[in-house]
Amino acid sequence: MKINLPEDVSRIIKTLTDAGFMAFAVGGCVRDSILGRVPSDWDITTSAKPMEIKSLFRRTIDTGIEHGTVTVMIKERSYEITTYRIDGNYSDGRHPDSVEFSTDLDEDLKRRDFTINAMAYNDEVGLVDNYGGIEDLDAHIIRAVGDPKERFKEDALRIMRAFRFAAQLGFDIEENTVRAASELKENLKKVSAERIHTELIKLITSDHPEFIENMYEAGVTAVFLPEFDECMKCEQNTPHHKYTVGHHTVVALQNLTRESCRTVDDNTFKNLRLTMLFHDFGKPSAKTTDEDTLADHFKGHPKISMDMCREIMKRLKLDNDTINEVALLVRWHDRRPELTDKSVRRSINRIGPDIYPLTFLVARADISAQSDYQIEEKRAYEKKLYEIYSEIIARNECVSLKDLAVNGKDLIDLGYKRGPEIGEILRSLLDMVLEDPACNKKEILLSRLEKTE
Repeated sequence: MKINLPEDVSRIIKTLTDAGFMAFAVGGCVRDSILGRVPSDWDITTSAKPMEIKSLFRRTIDTGIEHGTVTVMIKERSYEITTYRIDGNYSDGRHPDSVEFSTDLDEDLKRRDFTINAMAYNDEVGLVDNYGGIEDLDAHIIRAVGDPKERFKEDALRIMRAFRFAAQLGFDIEENTVRAASELKENLKKVSAERIHTELIKLITSDHPEFIENMYEAGVTAVFLPEFDECMKCEQNTPHHKYTVGHHTVVALQNLTRESCRTVDDNTFKNLRLTMLFHDFGKPSAKTTDEDTLADHFKGHPKISMDMCREIMKRLKLDNDTINEVALLVRWHDRRPELTDKSVRRSINRIGPDIYPLTFLVARADISAQSDYQIEEKRAYEKKLYEIYSEIIARNECVSLKDLAVNGKDLIDLGYKRGPEIGEILRSLLDMVLEDPACNKKEILLSRLEKTE
């Protein structure tokens, strides 16, 4: 099997082999190349020791030299080169207590997580596949290398990585690997929140976000996202829904596709998928059941969901920008202003002109995950709402303070004192303009004000 190595990777491998060492591209870059994907990174494994690696390359960074990893810089790109190694025990469930460098490639490959990530390649030797990686790629299987329990005891994050790789590749997880993940799921409590949220986001932004339901079935989400488990158990006895809250969430995630979001960047897509994950988390605690009809109601769930998702994202150590945008989208995922220009302008102002267009993507994914009851009416409402919104934007109507024809300086020039009063006056003027956009002219707005003595 021939893999086309990038020029820099071939040069690194040649530099190492010309110096008398063995060197191979290894791991995910080999897997992706075989699958016809473009690898995001190229990692190299070698029999050379770290100091020997450093002596052969001009620009290096000691990124993990105690564990055998040296980063080589070529132009502006970085390449991690790691010495073959044998790991000692993993007392903390994440880091080996000791590392022994080796000259045997197989010792390095057998410590890796999954068979599809335990392949190595160079042009001289070709593909080294000692653990059935090609067979599992062909069968679309995620399988641990060797004993899955041992692999998961070494690093519990591998439990999440199994489901993440399955979601990204659309593969099944081998039975013994799933069983081991379920049995050792509590070890995820040893893993940092940052590593957990990185894997969660990779899973839910993949082409198969529904694999979060597989994690639930294996008992894994109960460890780091128990709120999702509550949603999976929460029935919705209402004509508007046909799934539990959790399964509705999964279908809504699937409905919000990269194609439907082709106008947004990757970061916004991530935030939209997080919104779909969290949008109904408040339903289990908001649920009430009518004694006469036995119909379920979830009044106030958007606000509860917003508060919950803020706490969850803080717990998972997401950044503040992500937390704020997702929380706002969750809060207003169910917005339903009257279909008038005035109501829609106020709705845009309340939610924010930057966020508002994203609510249409959320609403469409949400509606398509509901029952067929009144679905055409709901879609017609969204279509009309979008038309009104688009016309407001096309007319460049004022929907926020920054669009107002007057500002604080104008008021100060009129004699108003600096302070909270300025903000109150501007907001009252904005209220007037939201009611009648034709008022958004400096002379009209200033004529409404009495000069302060």
